[in-house]
Amino acid sequence: MNIQDVRLAVVGLGYVGLPLAVEFGKQRDVLGFDINTRRVDELRAGRDHTLEVSGPELAEAAHLRFSSDPAELASANVFIVTVPTPIDEYKQPDLTPLERASETIGRILKRGDTVIYESTVYPGATEEVCVPVLERTSGLKFNVDFYAGYSPERINPGDKQHRVSTIRKVTSGSTPEVAELVDTLYRQIITAGTHKASSIKVAEAAKVIENTQRDVNIALINELALIFNRMGIDTLDVLEAAGTKWNFLPFRPGLVGGHCIGVDPYYLTHKAQAIGYHPEIILAGRRLNDSMGGYVVSQLVKAMTKRRIQVQRSHVLVMGLTFKENCPDLRNTRVVDIVRELGEYSIDVDVYDPWVDPAEAQHEYGITPVAKPQQGAYDGIILAVAHHQFAEMGAAAIRALGKSEHVLYDLKYLLAANESDLRL
Repeated sequence: MNIQDVRLAVVGLGYVGLPLAVEFGKQRDVLGFDINTRRVDELRAGRDHTLEVSGPELAEAAHLRFSSDPAELASANVFIVTVPTPIDEYKQPDLTPLERASETIGRILKRGDTVIYESTVYPGATEEVCVPVLERTSGLKFNVDFYAGYSPERINPGDKQHRVSTIRKVTSGSTPEVAELVDTLYRQIITAGTHKASSIKVAEAAKVIENTQRDVNIALINELALIFNRMGIDTLDVLEAAGTKWNFLPFRPGLVGGHCIGVDPYYLTHKAQAIGYHPEIILAGRRLNDSMGGYVVSQLVKAMTKRRIQVQRSHVLVMGLTFKENCPDLRNTRVVDIVRELGEYSIDVDVYDPWVDPAEAQHEYGITPVAKPQQGAYDGIILAVAHHQFAEMGAAAIRALGKSEHVLYDLKYLLAANESDLRL
């Protein structure tokens, strides 16, 4: 297939798929497909509730059209799959969305077509899980009748500086010819350039270790914070001092959530265990990072107790619910660990987050954020997410939300050291 013959469809229009479809839609005809009809309707109306793409940017993608009708996919011959790959309650990979997307494509797959996956998976998943679904559903033979590629997403939700086109892209294909086609296709929109991996498995592995490396590094800093807190040393002071060395990595302690860093390591460890290797460091890092919500609450409760603040039936405000600052993304947010742990102490909790859709928070976590915090109402305040609105409030306005005697815990170093009572 020549690049001029490509008729493109992007399957899945979330945080990853929509920005990708928009960039391609500025240059070529693209079908943006999603099974969520409400999502398709809002995009047709020029709105994106994830805030990854603005109305003017959507309008700029003049060659992009949207549909939730699987029959319309038949007009395409290259499909880019950008559906979620979450973990289940047992922290095992949930490939259901990927398998269903593959089934949908398989029903209309034709000879000569190529399916490119961007969803984060473990090494081997594309050829071991997705390709068999395509073969079974289509009746076609892999690398004879149709082909596959893998180009891992590198979207950073809420980041307006590092966008699809400005982040270097790893590409791969199931044959040398397909690898070149995939690479050429992405080079049309990726101004930062591409890196053509030697195989699909290499590209899959590269993606999954990117966030595993970050997870382990953050786990180390979290453990250092636990140690320094016991020693009465300010962790940020230590990190800033160490950061004066040119090769010291600037990680900070905190909650590790989101759809990538808190999830991807489990895909790698799942595959490692399947081939008979038990990963020590990766899983230890995951356990430590997953324990941070409980640690934060224990520190808050200790501080309240020292001030003779009644813990049971006290009132605590958690500021922020999203997994990171200045974006509405609730996926795998670990702030919920803090909320649930506070509930174990019979503490009444208000959650305030101006970025969050209350209906989505209720649906995903059973949490309904308050529209506005109460003045002078709280025994404890936890600054859990560094939204710019909270930074703009300043210490005095945040303190004014607390009772005359309260504890302010700053998880994100949003305030100066002397403006809060606790920080990691």
